This record gives sequence, C-alpha cells and structure tokens, in this order.
Amino acid sequence: MKKIYSINLLSKLLKKEKSKKKRIVLCHGVFDLLHIGHIKHFNEAKKLGDKLIVSITSDKNVNKGPNRPAFNEQNRLEAIAALDVVDYVVLNKSTTAISLINELEPNIYCKGPDYKKHSNDITGEIKNEKKAIKKVGGEIAYTSGQTFSSSFLLNRYSDNISYNQKKILTSINKKYNYKKIEEIFNNFNKLKILVIGEAIIDEYVFCDALGKSGKEPVLALREIKSERYLGGSLAIAQNISQFCSNTNILTMTGEKKEFLSEIKSKLNKNIKINLINKKNSPTIIKKRFVDYISYNKVLGVYNINDDPLIDIDEKKLKKFLNKNLSNYDLVIVSDYGHGFISNKSAELICKKSRFLAVNAQINSSNIGYHSMKKYKNIDCLVINEKEIRYELRDRSSDLKILIKKLSKKQKIKNLIVTSGKKGATFYNLKENNFLLSDGLARKIVDKIGAGDSMLGFIALCLKSGLDKSFSLLIGSIAASFSTETVANKYPITKIKILKSIQHLLK
Repeated sequence: MKKIYSINLLSKLLKKEKSKKKRIVLCHGVFDLLHIGHIKHFNEAKKLGDKLIVSITSDKNVNKGPNRPAFNEQNRLEAIAALDVVDYVVLNKSTTAISLINELEPNIYCKGPDYKKHSNDITGEIKNEKKAIKKVGGEIAYTSGQTFSSSFLLNRYSDNISYNQKKILTSINKKYNYKKIEEIFNNFNKLKILVIGEAIIDEYVFCDALGKSGKEPVLALREIKSERYLGGSLAIAQNISQFCSNTNILTMTGEKKEFLSEIKSKLNKNIKINLINKKNSPTIIKKRFVDYISYNKVLGVYNINDDPLIDIDEKKLKKFLNKNLSNYDLVIVSDYGHGFISNKSAELICKKSRFLAVNAQINSSNIGYHSMKKYKNIDCLVINEKEIRYELRDRSSDLKILIKKLSKKQKIKNLIVTSGKKGATFYNLKENNFLLSDGLARKIVDKIGAGDSMLGFIALCLKSGLDKSFSLLIGSIAASFSTETVANKYPITKIKILKSIQHLLK
C-alpha cells in the first residue's frame, strides 16, 4: 500500500475520507531516529481517530544543531511509512505545521506530552499551531506516554558528535542547565556592541560548466542565477543584532555609496550604521562563480581598492573612535586588510576599547602585506591555522608552540585558532592552558563567514563572563551553521543557537 504522498494529493484523498465520516489525526515532527517513544506516540494518537497522518520536517528546516538530521528526509519518510499504525506520510517543507494544518484540515493535531507546557517550546510556534487547528475546526491533543529523545540517543550512542565533544558537553551540563543558558542569552541584550570592519558584498554567480572553449584554453560557464549576500563586518553585525538590540557598526563603503540602499534594506533595523565613504574607491564586491550543483567555486573576481584611507577619511575615522569607543561594552573588529584600519587606528582601538575581540584575515589580495602586529593587548583573537603560521613565518612547528608565541608577543588574553574540520584550539594566556574542541560541522557547503561567526559569538560569551568551554561550544555551533549554507545567506538566530544547545545537552 502506498503511504507517502505530496501535500496536494493527500489533501484530495482526505476529502474522500472525511466524506465517509472518518476522523483524521495529524502528528508532526522531525522523527530523526525512530524509537519506541515515537511508536507509542503514534499508537496513542491513532486511537483518537480513524486515519493517522505523520508529517516530517524537511531536511533544510530541521533545527536541532550541527549534523542534524542524522537521517535524510527520504529515509525518515520510508521508516515512518513502514509502521502499520500510520496510514499516510507527508513531507512538510515549511518551518512549522501551520500551512500543513490549513491545507489538510485534520480533526486532531496530536503532539507529545513534552509540548503540553507551551513555555517549553523555544520557537513559540506550538501556540500558533494550536490557533491554526482551531481555525479549521479541529482540536489539539497531547499523548501521555513516556517521553524519549532522538537527540539523547544520537548524542550518546552515535558518532554524530565526537568523543571529545561529548566530554565537553558533559562538563557543560554540570555547570549550566537550560534555563540558566536561556537567562545568559537574554542578558546579551544588555550589551552595547560596536562592530568595526569593511562592508563587503558577496555575489555568487551560480553556473553550469559547459566545458573547454572550442578555440581557446578557457573554461566556459553558463550563468543560471546570481545572488548577493551581506559579507564582512555587515554579516557579523547582522548575527550579533539577533541577540543584542543595541548593535552598532562602523564600516567603509565606496565613494559613490554603491549598494548602500541594498545594505540598509537587508540589515536588521536595530543596527545603527556609521559610515566612512572611501574616496576613489568602490564598495567592495567579491564575485564568485560557483557550480550550481556541487557549490564548488570556479573563479573569484573582486572589485577592491586596497589603498589606505586618504587623510580626510582617516581623520573622520579617528574622530569617531576617540569620541565613541569607550561607550561600548564590546568592540568586535574584523580587519580584511583592504585599507580601512591603519596602524594608528588599530592602536587607538586597542587602547580605548573596554573589551576587544579581533579577526585580522589574510586573503588573496592582502597576503604579504597584512599582519596581526598592529593589534596588541586584546581580549580575544580568532585566527585560522594557516594565518597564524603565516604571521609567524613557521610552517612546521607544533601549533601549541605558535599559539603561545603569538599570545605572549601580542599580549592576547584569549587566542582561538581554527583548523577546519579538525576543530579549534582555545588558549588562555593568564592560565596558560589549552582547550581543544573537535569540529562540529560535517556537511560543509561553504566556509565563507565561518571565522566571523565564531568571532562574534565567542566575543559575546567571553565578555559576559562565561567559561571557555561553553564559549567555544557556542562559537563552534555558530561556525557550523555558517558552513551549512553559501556565504552568509541566512543570519544565525537566537532560536537556532538555543535549540542546538537544547538538543546537544540532552
């Protein structure tokens, strides 16, 4: 018997069932790892009516932390369909069950006992789903059986997270319960934040590779679509603003303010923008030609003027820094080496910031010219392994030796070095100790923006006095979210981080 249907086709089938006076029950969830708790839930739900529909959340809308779902949507559909108690299975491509309820109009919308207390639902959507089911003439019901957890089982018995990560999560669980973590995140909103760095527009041109040109040794591409995303300091501010209502940005655009209206329309409304319009320069746009199937980058074309700011712009920047830096609880600098932050400006930022977090990136246009030397006496630095080796001109020494050397040389209180899939190393200068964290991300689409994401969230945590292991976990979660999509297409929201923590700590 066929059980898996599209929403449209299932809606038509249900009209026939209802004409026969059949009562329809709908259960909705991720059902990532099918277990006895799910089966008992379905059996109890089926007793409330005649026909049981189970809808599952599509892969792209699963929000349970890095590397989830463990089983893709097709596998989950087939697993549910194999159960005799289930009559119909459908894939829900929306973020909530509301549109599904409106389309299918079930008599009963059935949730597990853990949803009965609506305050336990981080997203708050259970209240909206309850309104939706009442609107179509149905009612919400809750099963009463024992609650099991797919997340608990996956965290404990699968390789979804590494052994080292499990140890870190266990230690965090002993210090923080979920309510405490939620309180900490709410307190982020009390901070006054300034993000400093170049404004960058990341344009992705998705292409189909046609092959080599017939007459020249050139790869020919067919353009399919083009998308633009906020990059650089704009992306950092966008993420931070999801947690802090008082988020400010000091950034550089081109003399003619290209893309400024687009930037303002995409940035959160609670972000206050302070602009330097660099003379004789365009707004930085980094165009990347990408294979639309694999997302592999084929070519990058950048429109940049890396010259330093002219005197009038430099004076304007320093005036702002002198007047305002001490007013911010946290200053986050992401220096892309495109002429915005001079040595003297960097010295001023280091001197006047109450808490300073920095990421000074080496890229294809500034390699050989850009250095960390201008940032000293800082509270936090995020840098990748390639960058620290380049900074110290050391290809082969043990990473921990290099971390200690740079920390002492630049007087960096907390230094985090990322090493891609291998994870990150956290070093505290005062305590002279290391914390190692394996990478959380397994399904990497694009690494652009991952370091910036980690920087912003680790800075928030450290400034708020959280311990290093917890700060590193939050930074790693943020970085993993960043790698799951192209560039900075979607901001990292408070709900995404909290739900990830909730499921990782089960």
